[in-house]
Amino acid sequence: MELRTVWWEEESVRLIDQRKLPHTFEVVHCTELGHVAHAIRSMQVRGAPAIGCTAAYGMALVARQSSATTPHALLAELRQAKATLDAQRPTAVNLAWATSRMLRRAEAVAAEGVVAIKAALLAEAEAIYAEDLAMCHAIGDHGAPLIPPRGHVLTHCNAGGLATAGYGTALAPIRTAFAQGRPIHVFVDETRPFLQGARLTAWELLQAGIPQTLITDNMAAFMMQRGLVDCIIVGADRIAANGDVANKIGTYGLAVLARYHNIPFYVAAPYSTIDLATASGAEIPIEERDPAEVTHIAGIAIAPQGVKAAHPAFDVTPHELVTAIITERGVVRPPFIDALRQLASEP
Repeated sequence: MELRTVWWEEESVRLIDQRKLPHTFEVVHCTELGHVAHAIRSMQVRGAPAIGCTAAYGMALVARQSSATTPHALLAELRQAKATLDAQRPTAVNLAWATSRMLRRAEAVAAEGVVAIKAALLAEAEAIYAEDLAMCHAIGDHGAPLIPPRGHVLTHCNAGGLATAGYGTALAPIRTAFAQGRPIHVFVDETRPFLQGARLTAWELLQAGIPQTLITDNMAAFMMQRGLVDCIIVGADRIAANGDVANKIGTYGLAVLARYHNIPFYVAAPYSTIDLATASGAEIPIEERDPAEVTHIAGIAIAPQGVKAAHPAFDVTPHELVTAIITERGVVRPPFIDALRQLASEP
């Protein structure tokens, strides 16, 4: 099963409201830039590749709604739209990557006029979406052979179809191996505080018929100690030039546990997630979200009123703890600082 997380329909951006899953399947209609920005910030859409696709459609929406009569004026609007969108989720590099690509495309056809810019941007957004879906399938092809024969995989957060154009990054090798008839069983971290694993990954795996066991985050060490986990596959929101990986909070702890238990720790992410301009994870901005997401679940308080709560949305896993990085261009192994630059030089 492939989802379509975000799409263009009737001059608006449509997307699945991931905050409502798994109990309600609801489609959000974004008819202006503010709606798209809110969808990204509020996590109606989440997952680095899906955010990138959404932002691309958002840029196309701004262009098509613009009343600008000159390319110069339209480009100014698009630059402001890019700044607005980029500010919503600063950790995920795919966001700025997509808006930058859209702006470059607009600049490239500016000499042809306003109408040409509007047409070109919608076509570019559709291309970004199609490329993302193809990327996911390629990650699945490259990553499936890395899953050990028994097929017991632990994953964190949601890096499935909902986080991408429709097939997933961390879930792609799992989906591909399962489609090949291989034995697969997924241990799904619930992923506090937003519960992307419990709400979204578990839902996706059920839809696909892939066997799974939902576990709380603090059960992962126990499962590894008992020999129930053969490998770990997670996604990424940004990968620094040295191979340090920013991903959903809790990923670093899993990597430490994996090293102690001699379990392969794989990161599956599109090439666009690699940020060669960022030397190490120490330079990656970490988004701080509303503490209410920690003190409340679905609007219900689970902590005493007035308690202070921390909420870094991501952590950084040092490259020394990463066994390999799976991209659509192939599998990259240490030393990452050389391998990632080599990957960038390939067509």
